[in-house]
Amino acid sequence: MRPAAQRKKFSFHTHPMKRSLKLLAVLASVSLSLAAVLATSLITFSSFAQVPGTATNLAVNANPVLPWALGVRIPLVTASPPTLQLPAQSQWTRTTNNPPVRLGTALLLTDGTVIAHEENDQAGNVATNKWYKLTPDINGSYINGTWSQIASMAANYGPLFFASAVLPDGRVIVEGGEYNQFGGSFTNLGAIYDPVANTWTSVNPPTGWNTIGDAQSVVLSNRQFMLANAVTVQAALFNPLNMTWTPTGTGKFDINDEEGWTLLPNGKVLAVDCYVQHYQSNGMNYELYDPISGTWSVAGTTPVQLWDSAASCGGQGVASFETGPALLLPNGTVFATGANRCGAAHTAIYNTNSGTWTAGPDFPGNLGIADGPAALEPNGKMLMMTSPLIFQAGSVFFEWDGTSLTQVGGPPNAPNVSCFQGHLLLLPTGQIMYTDYTNDVEIFTPTPGNYNWVPSAYLKSLALIRGHTYVMIGTKLNGLSQATAYGDDLQCATNYPIVRLTNVATGHVFYCRTHGHSSMAVGYTGPVKTQLDIPANMETGPSFFEVIANGIPSQPFMIQVQ
Repeated sequence: MRPAAQRKKFSFHTHPMKRSLKLLAVLASVSLSLAAVLATSLITFSSFAQVPGTATNLAVNANPVLPWALGVRIPLVTASPPTLQLPAQSQWTRTTNNPPVRLGTALLLTDGTVIAHEENDQAGNVATNKWYKLTPDINGSYINGTWSQIASMAANYGPLFFASAVLPDGRVIVEGGEYNQFGGSFTNLGAIYDPVANTWTSVNPPTGWNTIGDAQSVVLSNRQFMLANAVTVQAALFNPLNMTWTPTGTGKFDINDEEGWTLLPNGKVLAVDCYVQHYQSNGMNYELYDPISGTWSVAGTTPVQLWDSAASCGGQGVASFETGPALLLPNGTVFATGANRCGAAHTAIYNTNSGTWTAGPDFPGNLGIADGPAALEPNGKMLMMTSPLIFQAGSVFFEWDGTSLTQVGGPPNAPNVSCFQGHLLLLPTGQIMYTDYTNDVEIFTPTPGNYNWVPSAYLKSLALIRGHTYVMIGTKLNGLSQATAYGDDLQCATNYPIVRLTNVATGHVFYCRTHGHSSMAVGYTGPVKTQLDIPANMETGPSFFEVIANGIPSQPFMIQVQ
């Protein structure tokens, strides 16, 4: 067994403990002299289709016809943008206040706060049932934010390597886990967190599922949460209203284990097969899930092998079957990364418009991503964490700009950990938060720029009252991409709208809670409706209003908070 600092959740194909375990387990009024809300006109609406049919090319339909009734138009004046105080560009900065425990998985809530799970994989694959919240400071800084403990999950549920998502209603769902508390169990437990009530509620597994384990999950374009059973070909759709599951995903080529899921602009889900329990040394299939038919189908082969087959250095007996993150990028491609026990790992590029693949560059030396995080920077580059071979320490960070891989500096602890121990989360400021099972939480500030995916929004009211809820309609609200990826057993997508208010007189920053998004489609330029709650503690008076998608803010406009 590897030393704890280098230990991954040993694939049951490479470690007898995991093999035996898996085999056993098998979301008023105001003066018109005030500039109004986020667009060149104020519109009222009637209704529109809640789910887009087919997402369009990422670069077209920048100004779609909005299918609701147009009302009185009031000219709006763009306001001077508020300035967030960010550190020097393209650097890592440790948060001023350390969390009280070691953290792993982190998710961005729709009110702008971050919740993170207590995990300490470097000390015996241990995770607890405890969660902590990072609240940005009054100036909107996450670096200077403060940590507080929130409600804990049930006493018997403390997963490590599990499925997770922010649902369209603003709640957080957590499912399964390769480890639970202090041991491996491929648990079928689950829970859902209500940030308003600050409570966790247990979720029963899909009927007949004895395991969930280190599973994939995705919130589909139609707002449904889809969950895999890691050790079978099973998948299920979650109904958050009655907390029940419906089977889906027939036709899967191999079991779900080790595969990542990437949501595409057309609503389908991409998975590169990892051939678990189906070993083929030269296997390179990829599959697509169609949410309309509820089926998987083999769509072809990748140009290079992305999963670790160890074909040239021992074969099936030592293969980890791992692969890396695959992330949708602004140019309409998915950059998919691989793992390789025998040397440098491969990459491949999937064109979402043509449905074709081309080979990407290999990572240098013996680097690869046998599970590891990636995030989409607002400048369009993909930040990713690599490490040597399979589960070895010595992590190195790279950026992919659509043409080449460039090494960039990493956080201070990167040389001491393997890429599977890292987590990246895109923040509303466009910065990226990093955790690695320590209490050193780092914030990466990318070089400036955005990839022309600026959201816009429309409100019915010119005045927003504290403690009230309003409907907001807009375009590009979900962002172009899920914005983060990892592999099979970490999901922290941020393809949902965040609303930031900045009081003009004080410069203080407040986030509204959004919920009830009508769509979760990525790369979608059509209309999306959501609701936003104005914070009860918001300062009154003229305020800048911005809607943010994947770290890219809209133009700021002035509204009145009463």
